[in-house]
Amino acid sequence: MWVLAPQLWEDLLTEYGFRVEAVDLFPHPDESASVVQQLIRARRLPDRPARVSSRPRSTRAPAAHAAVGVGAILLGEQGILLGRHRHGTLELPGGSVEAGESFEDAVIRELAEETGLVAHVEDVGLLGTLVDHVEDVLRVTVGALVHAWQGQPATQPDESVGDWAWYPLDQLPHGLFVCSAQILTAWRPDLPIDHPPAHFTRFASGPVATPGNGPI
Repeated sequence: MWVLAPQLWEDLLTEYGFRVEAVDLFPHPDESASVVQQLIRARRLPDRPARVSSRPRSTRAPAAHAAVGVGAILLGEQGILLGRHRHGTLELPGGSVEAGESFEDAVIRELAEETGLVAHVEDVGLLGTLVDHVEDVLRVTVGALVHAWQGQPATQPDESVGDWAWYPLDQLPHGLFVCSAQILTAWRPDLPIDHPPAHFTRFASGPVATPGNGPI
């Protein structure tokens, strides 16, 4: 070959899908000749797509098998905030997490929708996750402690939970919503609340509550 050095040939072959296995150089018998012959042994690699493809999911909605929600503890001077569901249970502010939403954002949104209170991301500390089953549905609930908020809690139009009130920790009412009861005992294991068991995993940076946190 008159032009390209062995490394240049190897680079070109590699670029076009070959693997160079050996390069042998054969000089001209006449030592004064400048021609060198190259014998290159290369193997073509099997063609492969640049990216691995994925198969799209069916457009039909899957059967419900998991539910993810949040519940928020607001601890004020008069106790914790609970509202009454239209079915009669008493519960913490909270609800389902929407697609693309962080847990903190879900807490802030649900708090505003259900109570009218305003909180910010820096005011929300995540306690951990509670996992249990309701028939065939896996339920994951993330408990949160809201350190500060603005406004006064009030029943909001078209919401299923209202009649918000503060309850002292030593005078908690009967008929708590199961998820709320689980969050409260995960936060304060000393609270005398009965509920079905759930597996609780505390977040490493989970907050510790102290009575007296309240509205700003």
